Amino acid sequence: MSTPVAVIGAGPYGLSAAAHLRAYGLPVRVFGQPMVSWRTRMPAGMQLTSTPAASSIGVPWPGHTLGDFCAATGEGPYASDRDLLPVETFVRYGQWVQQRLVPGLEQVRVVSVDRRADGFELKLDSGEQLGARAVVVATGLTGLAQLPPELAAAIPDGPSATGPVSHSSQHHDLSALAGRDVVVIGAGQSALESAVLLTEAGAAAVRVVARGPAAVGFGPPPDRRPRLRPPSPSGTAWPLCVLARHAGAFRRLPVPARRYLVRRVPVPLGAWWLRDRFTDRVRVTQGRRIVRATVRDGRPVLALRGADGQGGEVVADHVLAATGYRMDLAALDFLGQGLRTGVVARAGGPLLDAGFGSSVPGLYFTGLPAAASFGPVMRFVCGTEFASPRLARAVARAYG
Repeated sequence: MSTPVAVIGAGPYGLSAAAHLRAYGLPVRVFGQPMVSWRTRMPAGMQLTSTPAASSIGVPWPGHTLGDFCAATGEGPYASDRDLLPVETFVRYGQWVQQRLVPGLEQVRVVSVDRRADGFELKLDSGEQLGARAVVVATGLTGLAQLPPELAAAIPDGPSATGPVSHSSQHHDLSALAGRDVVVIGAGQSALESAVLLTEAGAAAVRVVARGPAAVGFGPPPDRRPRLRPPSPSGTAWPLCVLARHAGAFRRLPVPARRYLVRRVPVPLGAWWLRDRFTDRVRVTQGRRIVRATVRDGRPVLALRGADGQGGEVVADHVLAATGYRMDLAALDFLGQGLRTGVVARAGGPLLDAGFGSSVPGLYFTGLPAAASFGPVMRFVCGTEFASPRLARAVARAYG
């Protein structure tokens, strides 16, 4: 059986792309578990970093914003910058969008995608094989978790929620670490909020280790933000605001500039509402980087060193690395080797045209993989409003 378009992934970007493609009348098959990363790879109790106004999934029909969901279900309301949006509520919102606009979602896993003369061949874990003229990769953060190399070297079998070292994406229920001494690596919202949730889940002690000399900080509340700073998906910040408003021009920047901006914007910062829950409850070691990590008697041991040459050693029961995600085509192992090698990469991600098409005709990327071409806004839900209309229009012109 063949279909014109296959969308791989059913998170915000996959659902948004599928809805826009169907608005063009294209037959589309969508594969994946709805909102799976948000449901299973984020600790329970987390709040979204983006404001409610920037947390709607972009679709081509009115009546499907976060506000519409709240009106229809009685949840919320989530309207002002002071309203905190729980990840559980956002998951229900995404599922609501899926049920209304992508009802034919196929909850199976795509095992492989390979090139063939008239398009692509997909194999599903159900055993089905199918052809597609175009493929949209919208797999989100799956497989892209990043560990500092010094930490990765200590765990040759990789991070694990039950081992000495894990990545934050491997935890949904942090109460499994109750009664244990935990070190959290990182200084962004994920690291600081994970540290708070660990203390609230009963961890014996929690310490945050960050490289910068003043790395741990929190943004100001909405009523104390500088008036001359414009709003952005995650607060008031000129760089992210400019990059979000001019995502189409980002791909024209020099490769070194794009690589730098994708890695450094937004700067690591805790949300304003987290400060009181963090202060005096979480120990902080900043201005120190990991120079060596080992596992001694089942416990991780971190050797630290600062710019001043001073060092030290930290021993814990568990290390949780909240060190983010980085695009790596090799991690998208469902793409056949020949297909991956045919994708030209620049600035740390696939080189995409204005319609989100890669160097392989018919293969499109959206969400985090598109950040190297369109900027940091592709890391946020609001990026769906930019990406999906352009992607769907390009696919419709080529294959409609």
